[in-house]
Amino acid sequence: QVQLVESGGGLVQPGGSLRLSCVASGFGFSHYAMSWYRQAPGKERELVAAVNTVGDRMNYADSVKGRFTISRDNAKNTVFLQMNSLKLEDTAVYYCRGFGVWGQGTQVTVSS
Repeated sequence: QVQLVESGGGLVQPGGSLRLSCVASGFGFSHYAMSWYRQAPGKERELVAAVNTVGDRMNYADSVKGRFTISRDNAKNTVFLQMNSLKLEDTAVYYCRGFGVWGQGTQVTVSS
């Protein structure tokens, strides 16, 4: 069964940091690019960051460049999203995507 399970979301103050994790199972993780999306209330889901199969090529949305870092550990079938200098507008449900499958999402709330 193909599955993506996210974790690491929570409540953080502006300027704080969070690290999201997504553990994959049921497919050849190391053979697929992986990505993180987010969806804020009342808005469409948007691509935040993507990483290639070996983890040496990354792409970011302009809104998170310089603050977020995507990485992966193929030995652990896990993709990460390190989020620093968080802003109020980063509040959203964050989803992992790979192999055409979505994770269930993890809530990130940035609030003072």
